[in-house]
Amino acid sequence: MFKHLQKWFVTHFLGRSAQRARLVSKDGRCNIEFGNVEAQSRLIFFVDIWTTVLDLKWRYKMTIFITAFLGSWFFFGLLWYAVAYIHKDLPEFHPSANHTPCVEHINGLTSAFLFSLETQVTIGYGFRCVTEQCGTAIFLLIFQSILGVIINSFMCGAILAKISRPKKRAKTITFSKNAVISKRGGKLCLLIRVANLRKSLLIGSHIYGKLLKTTITPEGETIILDQININFVVDAGNENLFFISPLTIYHVIDHTSPFFHMAAETLPQQDFELVVFLDGMVESTSATCQVRTSYVPEEVLWGYRFAPMVSKTKEGKYRVDFHNFSKTVEVETPHCAMCLYNEKDAQARMKRGYDNPNFILSEVSETDDTKM
Repeated sequence: MFKHLQKWFVTHFLGRSAQRARLVSKDGRCNIEFGNVEAQSRLIFFVDIWTTVLDLKWRYKMTIFITAFLGSWFFFGLLWYAVAYIHKDLPEFHPSANHTPCVEHINGLTSAFLFSLETQVTIGYGFRCVTEQCGTAIFLLIFQSILGVIINSFMCGAILAKISRPKKRAKTITFSKNAVISKRGGKLCLLIRVANLRKSLLIGSHIYGKLLKTTITPEGETIILDQININFVVDAGNENLFFISPLTIYHVIDHTSPFFHMAAETLPQQDFELVVFLDGMVESTSATCQVRTSYVPEEVLWGYRFAPMVSKTKEGKYRVDFHNFSKTVEVETPHCAMCLYNEKDAQARMKRGYDNPNFILSEVSETDDTKM
């Protein structure tokens, strides 16, 4: 009982603290921060204000949205109050009966704020209105109307663009929890399963991978997060995937693969991160989206394959059972790619045979003693 509790404690608490640092999380977020960025470089974010606003979190975006409208209404409310104050339209100046104000029925700061609100959002209750008495009021009305249209267009466009970003479509593309290594088609392959949770397709899908690891060059330079291309394919290739049902993509571990010199025993001791990308165009919006995930050595299972998840019902429909999406089954697998290819080479030599250059055939003539 004590040993069981000790094992559970080590696995759930000490194991979590010993997790490897990863650049890309399982849900595709990048774990990186930028330090010592010059103040001048930070101003570039304000030059590209549209992208900056789109990348903001919803709480900051809604704060800017509310502040932009309330601030503009209050600012122009102050200007309308100033116009009424300068023209002496306010009640404290006791205007005469034949006095024509710049704006009808502005009696204070509150009524000036309400008139600013009605003007910018074009409510037009008809109670307060600008007269032809003041050119300043007419100019201020035109300026606020134009600026209000710009604020409405920018803020409403930013909200709409934020909602329709293809990043949300990427949430319905999921990868298997683990990658597996087993034989497929007589070759040792690394396999990953990916599924589209929507019935709408991704047009022009393309899948590829990057292996991130620390390498040392012959000159002695240490390169952290060195990137190595990993080619993933399905039976029909790696482009224009027919993504109607879950697909099992695989990478062939051959002599050119960085996994070729790894073995089942040495895989957990390796230090790498496999990042998988899926690019495609959303069918409904024609927007390009990218889905990504990553796998560390502990998440690569050697000697397993994925359980089948597609079946055909009696009614003739194809059914996908997502209960088996990340389920794996242990299979017989060579413990290293080099062993598999050496075994194949040996079997091929046995079938075709080979010449022995040191073998010499000599003819022996029969003697009288051997004749019968």
